[in-house]
Amino acid sequence: MATFLFIDGENFKGKMRSVFKESGKPKPTWHNYDFKGLLNKVLANTPLDRKVFYFARVKEHEGSKEKSHQLIEEQRLLKTHLEHQGFEVILSGRVRGQMEEGDGGRKILVFKEKGVDVRVAVDMVSAACDKKAGEIILGSSDSDLQPAINETKLRGVRCVYLGFESQPNKGLSYTTSRTILIRNSEVLEFGKTESNR
Repeated sequence: MATFLFIDGENFKGKMRSVFKESGKPKPTWHNYDFKGLLNKVLANTPLDRKVFYFARVKEHEGSKEKSHQLIEEQRLLKTHLEHQGFEVILSGRVRGQMEEGDGGRKILVFKEKGVDVRVAVDMVSAACDKKAGEIILGSSDSDLQPAINETKLRGVRCVYLGFESQPNKGLSYTTSRTILIRNSEVLEFGKTESNR
């Protein structure tokens, strides 16, 4: 049976960003990061039949057109980069700008993702119901995916939680059949992509 890798892109990047911050190193330019190298190392003995990154689609926001355009361009570059590295990229849901109270009580514009976890959950359960996968490796630390994991397991599909040694999600470790944790050193190792990789 096939093995699928489903990664919630922003959730995954957020965990990686924390690793770079804790190490004192600047966060990488995501469209240069060697995701393929990282995942090939971490999942070295696991042949993957499908490798998918999920992101919310960035839309222009009236309150911050410049920032919106920057995010749209960064997403376009990252999508192209991931596709060149052999990943499928699914844009689902949307990134919405909303005003929130920041430090000192002043309002700031914050961009938040909506709908990605729902798409990941639907694809997990769909793959299980359609008997397309025997194993799903889930690269997300979002506890909202636990019901989808349970449904997927009920249909005979093995679920593996792919998390990070820095703050793993205990609920997902408990719910899934197995846990693989990416070491901080592995995250840092692939921070620069050489053109010949």
